[in-house]
Amino acid sequence: MKRLFVALWLVVQAGPAFAQEAPAAPPESSAQVAPAPDAKASSGFPPEVQRALDALVRADLKQGPTAGLSVGVMRGGQRWMHGYGYRDLARKLPATVRTTYRMASITKSFTAVAVMQLAQAGRLDLDADIHTLVPEYPVKQWPVTVRQLLGHLGGVPTYDSPSAGNNTKPVTTKEAIGLFADRPLVSEPGTRYLYTTWGFNLLGAAVETASGQSYREYLRDHVFGPANMSHADVDDISTRDAQQAVGYRISGATLKPSRFLDVTSRFAGGGTRATVEDLLGFARAVLDHQLVTRETMGRMQASMVTRDGHITDYGMGFATYPLRGHYLVAHAGGQPETTTLLVLLPAEDTAIALATNVEDEAKRLRRLSIRLMETVLDEGAPARGGHFTDPVDAVVHEGMGRLASYGLAYHDWATRGPGMLPPETDLAGAFTKVSALFDRAAIARDGRGAMERIRGAHEPRGESLFIRVGAHMAATVEKAMGAERLRSYRTQGAAGFFADYLAACESLKCPEAERFSPAVRGDVARFVAGWKRAEVPALKRTRLEAAKDPEKLWPALKEAAVRAPAVRPDYTDELLTLADRAKRKPSVRMRWLERATELHPESMDAHLAQAVGLMEADREAEGIPHVREAFETPEGSLVLSPAGFLKRLLDTRSPRVARGLLRAAVTLHPDAPELWDALAKRERALGDAGAAKNALAQAKRARQVRAAQEARAPKAPGMVTPAGSTPGMVAPAGSTSPSVPVDPESPPEP
Repeated sequence: MKRLFVALWLVVQAGPAFAQEAPAAPPESSAQVAPAPDAKASSGFPPEVQRALDALVRADLKQGPTAGLSVGVMRGGQRWMHGYGYRDLARKLPATVRTTYRMASITKSFTAVAVMQLAQAGRLDLDADIHTLVPEYPVKQWPVTVRQLLGHLGGVPTYDSPSAGNNTKPVTTKEAIGLFADRPLVSEPGTRYLYTTWGFNLLGAAVETASGQSYREYLRDHVFGPANMSHADVDDISTRDAQQAVGYRISGATLKPSRFLDVTSRFAGGGTRATVEDLLGFARAVLDHQLVTRETMGRMQASMVTRDGHITDYGMGFATYPLRGHYLVAHAGGQPETTTLLVLLPAEDTAIALATNVEDEAKRLRRLSIRLMETVLDEGAPARGGHFTDPVDAVVHEGMGRLASYGLAYHDWATRGPGMLPPETDLAGAFTKVSALFDRAAIARDGRGAMERIRGAHEPRGESLFIRVGAHMAATVEKAMGAERLRSYRTQGAAGFFADYLAACESLKCPEAERFSPAVRGDVARFVAGWKRAEVPALKRTRLEAAKDPEKLWPALKEAAVRAPAVRPDYTDELLTLADRAKRKPSVRMRWLERATELHPESMDAHLAQAVGLMEADREAEGIPHVREAFETPEGSLVLSPAGFLKRLLDTRSPRVARGLLRAAVTLHPDAPELWDALAKRERALGDAGAAKNALAQAKRARQVRAAQEARAPKAPGMVTPAGSTPGMVAPAGSTSPSVPVDPESPPEP
């Protein structure tokens, strides 16, 4: 009977409607955007905020084919929820706030709460070997603890083949564990972050053992019920209601039905369904500490750390990281039928929930969540980075930006949320070390090494310098100028934060050792002056793509670049957004891409975007030099590693573009066999057997080179390191997603 139902489901969904092109930008009056916008507000936001939220969502939905999207935003007692588009295109059923979506990996947050509830009650030991709670999971070469599994530090593998996660029939908990139980650990627990749904399945089985209830029963009684998640449940065919969204995938400009996947095989790592209203209920319960104590939630929201001192940007069941001075606690999810995102800001009592029935939309939801956050918390004012023609300036400002973001975020999280700061031992010494990180002569000698040190200065291995110093600076500014002043740096730049701190030190008579070196103070003054000279008044409170006529503002942007050629705000993101919106107008799109590299020739993102645009236009030879330009930037030399290129391919739907990027990548990393292997597959898929054969030969040569290098450099005992990775390291901040084929999620840039 179940097989018959599945067959009928597939036949019904594969109707003629899917042979048509899905419009990328339907008119606002069209039902494709908002046929019946089921908006709700309990103690709603002010009308002007609601209009702004609605407008930015509608503008975003014009950027490509869409089916349904449900959005929820909450701040304190204010809520705004809205449904857009269709939950079922064939039957033209609207998406509403009541529409139920697969939650995918947001399920991991539900599971983590369940585990921590049982740990609080003394029914589960976080440091117990998982085998003692899940006997069907065999003893491995190392013990794996519950705590390690909660942070993806247990060494349990993720899906290791295309078929590993593609189950089409329901399974029991025991059968779900059996799908991977015999696989060995891929690294010693505690040494490496590896995102894994299988690891969370083990936690779901542990919940059943410790509670004596099924996973579904436990969630309903102890998570969904207390959080007022009235429509949440495990996701299988029998639990679905009439409001369940039909899933789609993007194929070119066309929406096609999702393939069928039974998610009982990933039950505790990605097997639930809910509405955005349910997600806001969960968020409220988390923010109010209704499900676990404040102390426990603080531990869950603190990033875990590898044995060698690397922060993973993941706590216990939540990704957790700073973003532009905000402390974010979040989880994303992606599966056939769905893309989801839940963002919590504990210090600001705010949450954003997004769910769509279109696959692989993580990039869109991340972008949209940031715009919603700007609207609700920053009055719509955009946060911009800095543009610098001097590479030393770029590295110094990168350090200032990261210190400001970590400092402001952790200060807020520790004073207004459930977090704690690292213990302070030698504050004066910490300031001295930060000044040394910003030393211009040292940066000039070794820019890459300086950038690596700056990017690790928030971690325990870097003595948590940026968190300790930055939080102290935030507390000093708050004492001298008030808490509201701390909100301004998210839009006026990191140098403004440093300038205010130095001014606060004057009034509060800070010790000289806590005022940075004279050279750093000089850089701060120069950056602030350049920033002010280059500001475009019309864009101080709005983003370029939100302006009524962006074209008219282009001359002002060029004039600002002339006024302050060395130091100015960076508009790359906004220029690229305008290019994305013009996908159906190739000449307009290319014009904005060219303007991005013209205005910001040192921008990695601008050069990569122009490379992709040229490759899409079948101008690969012109695009490859832009990839090289991107690699030559301070950020590119770190981010565009072999693993970085492969991660970026996950967001590349065009086989031709993927091939072009790989052709460029192998010129930059000729001894990376994984890149040559990936290129061989692309060449073969595009019909060039000769090029594929040559790429395979190069992959063989590169493997021989790597084997010889590894033979000369012995590894630490017990460490298993996949090719192209570094023990203990996570995906670089700002990368699109970690190396997982399903349920991707990763933090954006701090």
